[in-house]
Amino acid sequence: MTKPPTQDVRIDAAAGPVPWVLSARSAAGLRGQAARLLGRLESDPASDAAGQVVEVGRSLVAAGAAFEHRAVVLGRERAELLAGVRALAEERGAPNVVSGRAARQADARPVFVFPGQGTQWVGMAVELLESSPAFAREIRACERALSPYLQWSLEDVLRAAPGTPPLDRVDVVQPVLFSMMLSLARLWQGFGVEPGAAVGHSQGEIVAAHVAGALSLDDAARIVALRSQALTKIRGRGEMLTVLAPNDRTRAMLADWEGLLSVAAVNGPATMTVSGDLGAMAEFGAALSAARMMRWRVPGVDFAAHSAHVEDLRPILLDLAADVVPVRGAVPFYSTVTGRRVDTDGLDAEYWYRNLRQTVRFDDAVRALVADGHTLFVECSAQPVLTVGMQDTVEELGGSAVLLATLRNEDGGMGRFLAALAEAYVNGVAVNWTAAFE
Repeated sequence: MTKPPTQDVRIDAAAGPVPWVLSARSAAGLRGQAARLLGRLESDPASDAAGQVVEVGRSLVAAGAAFEHRAVVLGRERAELLAGVRALAEERGAPNVVSGRAARQADARPVFVFPGQGTQWVGMAVELLESSPAFAREIRACERALSPYLQWSLEDVLRAAPGTPPLDRVDVVQPVLFSMMLSLARLWQGFGVEPGAAVGHSQGEIVAAHVAGALSLDDAARIVALRSQALTKIRGRGEMLTVLAPNDRTRAMLADWEGLLSVAAVNGPATMTVSGDLGAMAEFGAALSAARMMRWRVPGVDFAAHSAHVEDLRPILLDLAADVVPVRGAVPFYSTVTGRRVDTDGLDAEYWYRNLRQTVRFDDAVRALVADGHTLFVECSAQPVLTVGMQDTVEELGGSAVLLATLRNEDGGMGRFLAALAEAYVNGVAVNWTAAFE
């Protein structure tokens, strides 16, 4: 797979905030750098001129290497940026300042995490489509790859245009989320952030396989589009429910519905998703309520993935992926079918059937990642849904990790993305900030 280009990621102060990036060898040095910058700008009347906030940002990035103590001040206007610099100089917190110490290895590469269904929200891509040419370009590339299989426009659905199908249809939401997650991953890469590994949850594995280099975009698009259409054949028969409770307790309760309900996914030591028949799920939900156990339905899901219902689709699923030719990718791929790192040239049609039929072993995959030294994770999605499970897993292992979101519910613009980029940077990730100003 070719690396995505870095053009068109530059910042326009009218479209989104501008990053002012500072770093030093010590905390005192970082405060001193902020104080000197503040003094210089406050004494220079020319810094009030339109466009100067971008020029200051460009000059700071060009100033030199990234040291251990780091900070990023974000803002659209001079006053907002100066207030952030002042707070940094005075060692105060500010909502537009992200700071930290890059104590991890230099130029750390995060794990790109791709969740399954349930991260969607109406309007999640609109701000980035308007403010980020790079993101818009990737969405349109996805639309071209998906177009042989869809009767609707990807971009129109993302913009909620009149007459487009709703996001609560499985054959709509899965291709949309595939495109959303992949475009966000490419946006990270456009700023120089390359994945140290890739892991995906359920349908998120299709994106992970493409990012890892195993599947071409055309093959990945074919799998996600056609299998989402196949899932419409089992709609209305089941549902999926996420339970927050120790897994052994949830499994013990499930014994009363053996054969009717299945463990669809294990996301952490106390986060499990259950899948199965509607009637049995209603009874199970009532039992959970009586036991005062927290639970919620997976949004927009009216079918039972990762259950025996999927067996009815086996011939279709094997056929739709029969011509897919996976290759060995350059990025380590951690399988949530096996719970460990696998060679991606084995991601054949049978694998993609197992991906939809078997339990998602996300917790085991996270354990394998941590055992291999990965301690920094970026969830490439419209909102984070796997953080709790990952945090619990890491803590159970007695370790620590940095868990970052890309976008959040109702917060999907360039400002949110740059804040995520800043959080990664202050935790030791190499970021090509120059690309924002080229």
